[in-house]
Amino acid sequence: MRNGTDNDGQEGRPLTGKVALVAGATRGAGRAMAVELGRAGAVVYVTGRTTRDHVSEVGRATETIEGTAERVTAAGGTGIAVRVDHLEPAHVRALVERIERDHGRLDVLVNDLWGGDRHVEWDKKAWEHDLGKGLRVLRLGVESHLITSRYALPLLIRRRGGLVVEVTDGTAESNREYRKPLYYDLAKSAPIRIARDLGEELAEYGCTAVCLTPGWLRSEAMLDTYFKVTEENWRDGCAQNPHFAISETPVFVGRALAALATDPDVARWNGQSLSSGGLAKAYGFTDADGSAPDAWRYIEEVERAGKPADVTGYR
Repeated sequence: MRNGTDNDGQEGRPLTGKVALVAGATRGAGRAMAVELGRAGAVVYVTGRTTRDHVSEVGRATETIEGTAERVTAAGGTGIAVRVDHLEPAHVRALVERIERDHGRLDVLVNDLWGGDRHVEWDKKAWEHDLGKGLRVLRLGVESHLITSRYALPLLIRRRGGLVVEVTDGTAESNREYRKPLYYDLAKSAPIRIARDLGEELAEYGCTAVCLTPGWLRSEAMLDTYFKVTEENWRDGCAQNPHFAISETPVFVGRALAALATDPDVARWNGQSLSSGGLAKAYGFTDADGSAPDAWRYIEEVERAGKPADVTGYR
């Protein structure tokens, strides 16, 4: 990630004066991306459905948008928490109107909306999967992104240099494989296509759209729900799945986003599918522990190839 002095002369705050919206910033990658934008000096609106007074269907009460906003401010930015259901057009419209009223600009839009895992029936065929749950997956993972872009992009394109980041799980290459079941596959493939299409439409306005994926993310849920570990002893999870050794903290994808947002030549990536590990090679940032895990290359060359777990040369 490039270093330098921003227009206001504040060392290390290249996004001072810029405004970002991270839609879906309650936890995990979204929270980390919001914090890293704040560390670069941005005003960051952080949205989600879980607040200190309301818990969303995800059911994780300890992770709130207020908590994210406080972390953004502590990192050096300005965090603003707004409870928004991004499936409600009126909510999103009101949010963008507030951003316009308060700042008159939007420089970075991050669509990190999800929360659909609990509705996925992982072992069901398309005709066996509960239809209501399947459609809910698509609403949370696709429709919410489209609604947010519909209302946010008119403000973003007022200035050249705007950046839109669609967040998903997996690169374009890895998502060529069937990510069963059907509804999950559609939800994770759609943001890649959305970024490509938005890249076509935004180019004439001097703006850029990309799709960004973390690798094997050590999110809060991954750690405590699936592997029953903490960040401090996460390697104990390798006893359950040795390939967990390639996993990364949310900080890594947060730094990937900050690198994109502070790159004056970010348009070179327009329409592309990018990963935290791939961008680390391009920009030179690392994960919190100083490593640079290239998870998707590892998954393809080691895990899917049926080789024993060995992260040598991959982090």
